Amino acid sequence: MLEKLTQWNPLRNVREHGEHGGNGIKELSQLQESINHLFDKFFGERDVESENALWFPAIDVSETANEVIVRADLPGLTKKDVDIVLQDNVLSIQGEKKRKKKARNENVYIAERSYGHFYQTMTLPVAVQQDKVAATFANGVLSIRLPKIEGAKPKRIAIST
Repeated sequence: MLEKLTQWNPLRNVREHGEHGGNGIKELSQLQESINHLFDKFFGERDVESENALWFPAIDVSETANEVIVRADLPGLTKKDVDIVLQDNVLSIQGEKKRKKKARNENVYIAERSYGHFYQTMTLPVAVQQDKVAATFANGVLSIRLPKIEGAKPKRIAIST
């Protein structure tokens, strides 16, 4: 079974056994440690057990001739867990994903799923009709369709002779 879990580290063998020797590998190893330390200082340790953690769902923004489409992966949530606001061409999506209580005798070996509050905000690439925005939520994916205003739609220009 899982006796001991460790974080994957591609340079572990180099550090422990001196494989592939040379200063280049040593410098690369020091660079990795420095970057890890920098990220830990800036972001702090990620506390996957905390209900107050902040996470960022994956979001795609695309555009057609008539609308801007925003899709967000929000697995495990329902539409009641999400709030969408559009103001001055800035779209904000926020909500909370709550952790279910684990059983008393349950030991956690790996915890990679995110819980807590999330907040994403983006400036839309074109002006949209605020009164015609539509949002749907299905299979853990939030889809927001934002129709462009007439002036923001591409217009074909005829070439005269």
